[in-house]
Amino acid sequence: MIPKEWLKKIRRIELRTLKLVESLMAGQYHSVFKGRGMDFSEVRPYEPGDDVRRIDWNVTARTGVTHIKKFVEERELTVMLLVDASASGGTGSVNQSKRELAAELAAVLAFSAIANNDKVGLILFTDHVERFVRPSKGRTHVLGLISLILSHQPASLGTDLTSALHHVSHAISRRAVIFLISDFMDAGYDRALKVVGRKHDLIAVPVVDASEKELPDIGRIVFEDAETGEVFEIDTGNPEARKKFEGEGTERLEKLRQTLKRSGLDTIEVQTDQPYQKALREFFHTRFHRLHP
Repeated sequence: MIPKEWLKKIRRIELRTLKLVESLMAGQYHSVFKGRGMDFSEVRPYEPGDDVRRIDWNVTARTGVTHIKKFVEERELTVMLLVDASASGGTGSVNQSKRELAAELAAVLAFSAIANNDKVGLILFTDHVERFVRPSKGRTHVLGLISLILSHQPASLGTDLTSALHHVSHAISRRAVIFLISDFMDAGYDRALKVVGRKHDLIAVPVVDASEKELPDIGRIVFEDAETGEVFEIDTGNPEARKKFEGEGTERLEKLRQTLKRSGLDTIEVQTDQPYQKALREFFHTRFHRLHP
Protein backbone atom coordinates (compact mmCIF):
# COMPACT_ATOMS: atom_id res chain seq x y z
CA MET A 1 0.00 0.00 0.00
CA ILE A 2 1.49 3.35 -1.08
CA PRO A 3 1.27 6.06 1.63
CA LYS A 4 -1.00 9.03 0.85
CA GLU A 5 1.90 11.50 0.86
CA TRP A 6 3.65 9.44 -1.83
CA LEU A 7 0.47 9.27 -3.91
CA LYS A 8 0.16 13.08 -3.76
CA LYS A 9 3.80 13.51 -4.76
CA ILE A 10 3.43 11.05 -7.64
CA ARG A 11 0.30 12.86 -8.84
CA ARG A 12 2.12 16.23 -8.74
CA ILE A 13 4.99 14.77 -10.73
CA GLU A 14 2.56 13.32 -13.27
CA LEU A 15 0.80 16.67 -13.77
CA ARG A 16 4.05 18.62 -14.15
CA THR A 17 5.69 16.16 -16.48
CA LEU A 18 2.64 15.54 -18.69
CA LYS A 19 2.38 19.26 -19.37
CA LEU A 20 6.03 19.33 -20.43
CA VAL A 21 5.63 16.19 -22.55
CA GLU A 22 2.64 17.63 -24.38
CA SER A 23 4.15 21.06 -25.01
CA LEU A 24 7.75 20.18 -25.75
CA MET A 25 8.86 16.60 -25.80
CA ALA A 26 6.60 14.33 -27.85
CA GLY A 27 7.46 15.59 -31.33
CA GLN A 28 11.15 16.09 -30.56
CA TYR A 29 11.38 12.71 -28.85
CA HIS A 30 10.21 10.99 -32.04
CA SER A 31 12.77 12.92 -34.10
CA VAL A 32 15.87 12.23 -32.02
CA PHE A 33 15.51 8.52 -31.29
CA LYS A 34 15.75 6.19 -34.22
CA GLY A 35 13.80 2.97 -34.62
CA ARG A 36 15.56 -0.36 -34.21
CA GLY A 37 15.87 -1.01 -37.95
CA MET A 38 13.91 -1.58 -41.13
CA ASP A 39 11.11 -4.13 -41.46
CA PHE A 40 9.91 -5.64 -44.74
CA SER A 41 6.50 -4.19 -45.65
CA GLU A 42 5.51 -5.32 -49.18
CA VAL A 43 6.62 -5.65 -52.77
CA ARG A 44 5.64 -3.30 -55.58
CA PRO A 45 6.49 -2.92 -59.27
CA TYR A 46 9.87 -1.40 -60.01
CA GLU A 47 9.94 2.30 -60.97
CA PRO A 48 12.83 4.19 -62.60
CA GLY A 49 15.17 5.48 -59.90
CA ASP A 50 14.46 2.67 -57.43
CA ASP A 51 17.44 1.01 -55.75
CA VAL A 52 18.18 -2.11 -57.81
CA ARG A 53 19.58 -3.79 -54.68
CA ARG A 54 15.99 -4.06 -53.43
CA ILE A 55 14.73 -6.08 -56.40
CA ASP A 56 12.83 -9.18 -55.24
CA TRP A 57 14.08 -11.73 -57.74
CA ASN A 58 11.66 -14.47 -56.67
CA VAL A 59 8.56 -12.30 -57.28
CA THR A 60 10.10 -10.90 -60.46
CA ALA A 61 10.69 -14.41 -61.84
CA ARG A 62 7.20 -15.58 -60.87
CA THR A 63 5.31 -12.62 -62.36
CA GLY A 64 7.56 -11.64 -65.21
CA VAL A 65 7.45 -8.05 -63.93
CA THR A 66 10.32 -6.49 -61.98
CA HIS A 67 9.32 -5.94 -58.34
CA ILE A 68 11.22 -4.38 -55.45
CA LYS A 69 10.93 -4.88 -51.69
CA LYS A 70 9.53 -2.00 -49.68
CA PHE A 71 10.73 -1.46 -46.11
CA VAL A 72 9.44 0.70 -43.27
CA GLU A 73 11.20 1.82 -40.10
CA GLU A 74 10.57 -0.43 -37.12
CA ARG A 75 9.54 2.46 -34.90
CA GLU A 76 8.86 0.81 -31.56
CA LEU A 77 11.72 1.34 -29.15
CA THR A 78 12.66 -0.06 -25.79
CA VAL A 79 13.59 2.65 -23.30
CA MET A 80 15.39 1.62 -20.11
CA LEU A 81 15.68 3.89 -17.09
CA LEU A 82 18.82 2.94 -15.20
CA VAL A 83 18.40 4.80 -11.90
CA ASP A 84 20.92 5.07 -9.07
CA ALA A 85 19.19 4.24 -5.76
CA SER A 86 22.29 4.50 -3.56
CA ALA A 87 22.26 6.43 -0.28
CA SER A 88 23.75 9.61 -1.73
CA GLY A 89 20.57 10.07 -3.79
CA GLY A 90 18.71 11.01 -0.61
CA THR A 91 20.70 14.24 -0.24
CA GLY A 92 19.31 17.57 -1.37
CA SER A 93 19.96 21.12 -0.35
CA VAL A 94 17.19 23.11 -2.01
CA ASN A 95 13.66 22.08 -2.94
CA GLN A 96 14.12 18.39 -3.66
CA SER A 97 16.48 15.50 -3.17
CA LYS A 98 18.49 14.00 -6.01
CA ARG A 99 16.20 10.96 -5.91
CA GLU A 100 13.08 13.12 -6.30
CA LEU A 101 14.66 14.93 -9.24
CA ALA A 102 15.63 11.56 -10.75
CA ALA A 103 12.02 10.38 -10.41
CA GLU A 104 10.68 13.50 -12.14
CA LEU A 105 13.17 13.20 -15.00
CA ALA A 106 12.32 9.52 -15.34
CA ALA A 107 8.64 10.49 -15.53
CA VAL A 108 9.22 12.99 -18.36
CA LEU A 109 11.21 10.46 -20.35
CA ALA A 110 8.80 7.60 -19.66
CA PHE A 111 5.66 9.57 -20.56
CA SER A 112 7.39 10.79 -23.74
CA ALA A 113 8.17 7.17 -24.62
CA ILE A 114 4.66 5.83 -24.14
CA ALA A 115 3.26 8.82 -26.04
CA ASN A 116 5.25 7.43 -28.98
CA ASN A 117 4.09 3.85 -28.34
CA ASP A 118 7.46 2.73 -26.97
CA LYS A 119 8.06 0.39 -24.05
CA VAL A 120 9.71 1.55 -20.83
CA GLY A 121 11.58 -0.53 -18.26
CA LEU A 122 13.47 0.25 -15.05
CA ILE A 123 16.56 -0.90 -13.24
CA LEU A 124 17.20 0.41 -9.72
CA PHE A 125 20.77 -0.20 -8.60
CA THR A 126 23.18 0.45 -5.75
CA ASP A 127 26.36 -1.64 -5.65
CA HIS A 128 24.20 -4.34 -7.27
CA VAL A 129 20.91 -4.42 -9.17
CA GLU A 130 18.08 -4.26 -6.62
CA ARG A 131 15.00 -4.07 -8.86
CA PHE A 132 14.39 -4.92 -12.50
CA VAL A 133 11.06 -4.04 -14.12
CA ARG A 134 10.59 -5.39 -17.62
CA PRO A 135 9.73 -2.91 -20.38
CA SER A 136 6.03 -2.33 -20.89
CA LYS A 137 3.55 0.35 -21.99
CA GLY A 138 0.79 2.43 -20.46
CA ARG A 139 0.17 5.17 -17.90
CA THR A 140 -0.36 2.75 -15.01
CA HIS A 141 2.99 1.11 -15.74
CA VAL A 142 4.80 4.48 -15.77
CA LEU A 143 3.16 5.60 -12.51
CA GLY A 144 4.33 2.33 -10.95
CA LEU A 145 7.90 3.07 -12.05
CA ILE A 146 7.80 6.57 -10.53
CA SER A 147 6.41 5.18 -7.29
CA LEU A 148 9.14 2.58 -7.13
CA ILE A 149 11.92 5.13 -7.67
CA LEU A 150 10.56 7.36 -4.89
CA SER A 151 9.69 4.69 -2.33
CA HIS A 152 12.38 2.04 -2.82
CA GLN A 153 14.42 1.39 0.32
CA PRO A 154 17.88 0.30 -0.88
CA ALA A 155 19.44 -2.77 0.69
CA SER A 156 22.94 -1.37 0.09
CA LEU A 157 24.44 2.10 0.42
CA GLY A 158 27.16 2.13 -2.23
CA THR A 159 27.26 2.57 -6.01
CA ASP A 160 28.58 0.25 -8.73
CA LEU A 161 27.94 1.78 -12.14
CA THR A 162 29.94 -0.91 -13.98
CA SER A 163 27.80 -3.71 -12.56
CA ALA A 164 24.56 -1.88 -13.43
CA LEU A 165 25.70 -1.16 -16.99
CA HIS A 166 26.74 -4.76 -17.59
CA HIS A 167 23.42 -6.00 -16.21
CA VAL A 168 21.26 -3.84 -18.48
CA SER A 169 23.38 -4.64 -21.51
CA HIS A 170 22.90 -8.39 -20.98
CA ALA A 171 19.25 -8.16 -19.90
CA ILE A 172 18.21 -6.22 -23.02
CA SER A 173 19.44 -8.11 -26.08
CA ARG A 174 18.23 -5.77 -28.82
CA ARG A 175 19.40 -2.17 -29.14
CA ALA A 176 17.62 0.09 -26.65
CA VAL A 177 17.67 3.70 -25.49
CA ILE A 178 19.17 3.74 -21.97
CA PHE A 179 19.07 6.74 -19.65
CA LEU A 180 21.65 6.38 -16.87
CA ILE A 181 20.39 8.67 -14.09
CA SER A 182 22.96 8.93 -11.29
CA ASP A 183 25.16 11.28 -9.29
CA PHE A 184 28.11 9.18 -10.53
CA MET A 185 29.66 8.88 -7.06
CA ASP A 186 31.82 5.98 -8.24
CA ALA A 187 35.06 5.29 -10.10
CA GLY A 188 36.39 2.93 -12.74
CA TYR A 189 33.27 2.84 -14.92
CA ASP A 190 34.84 4.49 -18.02
CA ARG A 191 35.20 1.29 -20.04
CA ALA A 192 31.69 0.09 -19.20
CA LEU A 193 30.26 3.36 -20.56
CA LYS A 194 32.05 2.85 -23.87
CA VAL A 195 31.12 -0.84 -24.18
CA VAL A 196 27.41 -0.31 -23.47
CA GLY A 197 27.39 2.86 -25.58
CA ARG A 198 28.48 0.86 -28.62
CA LYS A 199 25.64 -1.65 -28.25
CA HIS A 200 22.86 0.68 -27.06
CA ASP A 201 21.94 4.35 -27.32
CA LEU A 202 23.26 5.31 -23.88
CA ILE A 203 22.54 8.79 -22.49
CA ALA A 204 24.18 9.89 -19.24
CA VAL A 205 22.09 12.00 -16.85
CA PRO A 206 24.29 13.36 -14.03
CA VAL A 207 22.25 14.67 -11.08
CA VAL A 208 24.16 17.33 -9.13
CA ASP A 209 23.27 18.95 -5.82
CA ALA A 210 24.42 22.45 -4.86
CA SER A 211 25.78 21.25 -1.50
CA GLU A 212 28.39 19.19 -3.38
CA LYS A 213 29.85 22.32 -4.95
CA GLU A 214 29.73 25.05 -2.30
CA LEU A 215 29.15 25.63 1.41
CA PRO A 216 27.32 28.46 3.18
CA ASP A 217 29.04 30.21 6.09
CA ILE A 218 27.14 28.58 9.00
CA GLY A 219 29.95 27.68 11.39
CA ARG A 220 31.16 24.19 12.25
CA ILE A 221 29.14 21.35 10.70
CA VAL A 222 29.57 17.58 10.73
CA PHE A 223 29.20 15.63 7.50
CA GLU A 224 28.55 11.92 7.14
CA ASP A 225 29.21 10.27 3.80
CA ALA A 226 25.89 8.56 3.02
CA GLU A 227 27.55 5.68 1.20
CA THR A 228 30.69 5.00 3.27
CA GLY A 229 29.57 6.21 6.71
CA GLU A 230 32.73 8.31 7.05
CA VAL A 231 32.23 11.29 9.40
CA PHE A 232 34.19 14.54 9.16
CA GLU A 233 33.86 18.11 10.42
CA ILE A 234 34.27 21.36 8.48
CA ASP A 235 34.44 24.89 9.84
CA THR A 236 32.38 26.70 7.19
CA GLY A 237 33.31 30.00 8.83
CA ASN A 238 36.87 29.45 7.60
CA PRO A 239 37.21 30.90 4.05
CA GLU A 240 40.08 28.52 3.27
CA ALA A 241 38.00 25.49 4.27
CA ARG A 242 35.12 26.64 2.08
CA LYS A 243 37.47 27.33 -0.81
CA LYS A 244 39.05 23.86 -0.48
CA PHE A 245 35.63 22.17 -0.40
CA GLU A 246 34.42 24.12 -3.43
CA GLY A 247 37.64 23.36 -5.31
CA GLU A 248 37.27 19.63 -4.70
CA GLY A 249 33.63 19.70 -5.75
CA THR A 250 34.38 21.64 -8.93
CA GLU A 251 37.25 19.29 -9.77
CA ARG A 252 35.06 16.20 -9.30
CA LEU A 253 32.34 17.61 -11.54
CA GLU A 254 34.82 18.61 -14.24
CA LYS A 255 36.41 15.12 -14.17
CA LEU A 256 32.95 13.59 -14.59
CA ARG A 257 32.21 15.85 -17.56
CA GLN A 258 35.51 14.90 -19.19
CA THR A 259 34.88 11.18 -18.59
CA LEU A 260 31.46 11.38 -20.25
CA LYS A 261 32.87 13.40 -23.13
CA ARG A 262 35.64 10.84 -23.75
CA SER A 263 33.00 8.11 -23.76
CA GLY A 264 31.26 9.83 -26.66
CA LEU A 265 27.91 9.93 -24.86
CA ASP A 266 25.17 12.50 -25.03
CA THR A 267 24.52 13.97 -21.57
CA ILE A 268 21.72 15.78 -19.74
CA GLU A 269 23.29 17.41 -16.67
CA VAL A 270 20.67 18.53 -14.15
CA GLN A 271 20.95 20.26 -10.77
CA THR A 272 18.59 20.23 -7.80
CA ASP A 273 18.69 24.04 -7.49
CA GLN A 274 17.88 24.76 -11.15
CA PRO A 275 14.91 23.96 -13.44
CA TYR A 276 15.69 20.81 -15.40
CA GLN A 277 13.56 21.86 -18.40
CA LYS A 278 16.40 23.94 -19.85
CA ALA A 279 18.81 20.99 -19.80
CA LEU A 280 16.22 18.78 -21.52
CA ARG A 281 15.52 21.39 -24.20
CA GLU A 282 19.24 21.80 -24.92
CA PHE A 283 19.70 18.02 -25.17
CA PHE A 284 16.82 17.57 -27.63
CA HIS A 285 17.81 20.65 -29.65
CA THR A 286 21.47 19.60 -29.97
CA ARG A 287 20.64 15.99 -30.79
CA PHE A 288 17.98 16.95 -33.35
CA HIS A 289 20.36 19.23 -35.27
CA ARG A 290 23.11 16.62 -35.20
CA LEU A 291 20.82 13.96 -36.65
CA HIS A 292 19.06 16.33 -39.07
CA PRO A 293 21.77 18.73 -40.31
